[in-house]
Amino acid sequence: MTAETLKPTSPWAPLHNRVFRTLWIASVASNIGSWMHEVGAGWLMTSLAPNPLMVALVQAATTAPVFLLALPAGALADIVDRRRYLITSQVWMLAMAATLGVLTLAGLTTAPLLLLFTFALGIGNAMMMPAWGAITPELVPRAELQAAIGLNSMGLNVARAVGPALAGVIVAAAGPGAVFVLNAMSFLAVIAALKHWQRPPTANGLPAERLAGAVHAGLRYARHSPELRAVLTRGVAFFVFASASWALLPLIVRQELHSGPGTYGLFLACLGLGAVAGALLLPHAHARLSRDRIVAGATGLYALAMLALAHSGNVVAAGTAMLLIGVAWISVVSSLMTAAQTALPGWVRARGLALFWVVYMGGMAAGSALWGQVASWTGIPLALSAAAVGALIGIALTRSYRVGRHDVADLSPSLFWPTPMMAGELEADRGPVMVTVEYRIDPAQSEAFTQTMQQISRIRRRDGAFMWELFWDIEHPERMVECFMVESWHEHLRQHERVTVADRDVLEQTRTFHRGSEPPKVTHLVAGKSRPAITSRFPF
Repeated sequence: MTAETLKPTSPWAPLHNRVFRTLWIASVASNIGSWMHEVGAGWLMTSLAPNPLMVALVQAATTAPVFLLALPAGALADIVDRRRYLITSQVWMLAMAATLGVLTLAGLTTAPLLLLFTFALGIGNAMMMPAWGAITPELVPRAELQAAIGLNSMGLNVARAVGPALAGVIVAAAGPGAVFVLNAMSFLAVIAALKHWQRPPTANGLPAERLAGAVHAGLRYARHSPELRAVLTRGVAFFVFASASWALLPLIVRQELHSGPGTYGLFLACLGLGAVAGALLLPHAHARLSRDRIVAGATGLYALAMLALAHSGNVVAAGTAMLLIGVAWISVVSSLMTAAQTALPGWVRARGLALFWVVYMGGMAAGSALWGQVASWTGIPLALSAAAVGALIGIALTRSYRVGRHDVADLSPSLFWPTPMMAGELEADRGPVMVTVEYRIDPAQSEAFTQTMQQISRIRRRDGAFMWELFWDIEHPERMVECFMVESWHEHLRQHERVTVADRDVLEQTRTFHRGSEPPKVTHLVAGKSRPAITSRFPF
């Protein structure tokens, strides 16, 4: 795949896709409902238990499930049908929101019940998020992925601006119960959209991974994928410091500007407008700048906007700063999300995105607590200024973690390795399995070969190997043997399916070092005395 293939398109191009457009509209409606719920739940708790701790627990009940369940949810989304999985999660949230709405309208909701149902909705949201992000590359062409993610982020920010304002009107007119019922109805739109999506079946001759193994495989992939590690590192460096503006904005309105909820809503609207503008500008920026430079530049803009917000002194200046924050926010988040998407093959995409969501939510939660505490010690302007300086320092400290370096890499399955021939039947869970590949190398090229094999090491470990070594025959210097081990025979067969087109190019590069008319000899050894070795020829 060439860079021309990924030429940025119109920011609205994904909306020409009927399936994406339907799901996008439904998700915006659902996100508006979710933000309405947060306002309604917080307001109701002030009546049921007017205690700062209980009110704060409402937000904790919403976000805590993400930390607890995001990675298992991502693993499930990778090993089951994502469409059915998403429908199940939406039905769950519909049931929880509807029950809470009915109980509240009947006057039966207590503070513990409100926390319980809010936590249950948070569970549904945590289960849904990785799968929802993972289906985006299935809905749009690769060239439109950036625009699609930008639209998703824009929709979320529009919902963030519209939902609280709409909830305030409904709570005043009909009470929190009506808000909960409307939130339940918003899930119906998503369920209907998913029902009409005819997702092509995915062929897989192997049984699904077990949940625990799938979680471990996701963590292993992240550990051995430099591209994904770069996204997560840059995410931590951004979200921890960017959280200051979100956490301290209500206090800025009340204590620094001496204003009320109307101004707070205005600032959220400014942020939403900035996000829309950023989504429109991002494709043009991407046509001229690398994704890494966009992340660095937008982080710098965010830091400067926080400094302006810290020392604004009036509503106009603060509103302008919030517009810039909206532009920078969507630029960073959309770019990081796109970089994560392009760094993840289909088999592990939801798990990788789950880790991104953990970094996102964890960074925002930890940062909010940190800057809230700093503000209590030093004052709001100084805390915001410190966060801005920290964001700028973060750019410098993480500059070696470049995101988007492999945007053009083809991560589709290559089907490069044929299934090894076996002398007899072999149990699926038999293992561990040791694979050796014997090369004949010109001793003068051994150093270059060894360096190339380090890439092979990352591929093997990333895709399932728990041990990898390269051995040199001290008697015959031209003989070098690659050796790696996987947990079971089935896991090794999954390795075969996980080899991407980009991986194949690296594997073929190592083949150029091999001398002789015969290809490198490959041997598969399974633990146990009664099973014969399984031999094949490269590629394997």
